[in-house]
Amino acid sequence: MRKQYDKEFKINAVRLYEESGKLLREVEQELGVGTGCISHWRKELQDQGELSFPGNGKLNEKDAEMARLKRELEIVKQERDILKKAVGIFSNHSK
Repeated sequence: MRKQYDKEFKINAVRLYEESGKLLREVEQELGVGTGCISHWRKELQDQGELSFPGNGKLNEKDAEMARLKRELEIVKQERDILKKAVGIFSNHSK
């Protein structure tokens, strides 16, 4: 099972790495986190700032909007397909 770390722990781990002058793998070993975790957290923190690490199961605003738009697009596609079938049925029926 994967360990889960809260936002504060991730931010502190990144700060510790940046301020300690130690190698990345040394800090990861000292904290008991997996290889590459701190570099991943560091990149996310740089890219998203305060919006990084939204929490377990929560999406950041951009990802939530993307998921909403994908759901909406799927509904529109289904409606389009239903209308295409209805047009086909009615056009064949009237002949």
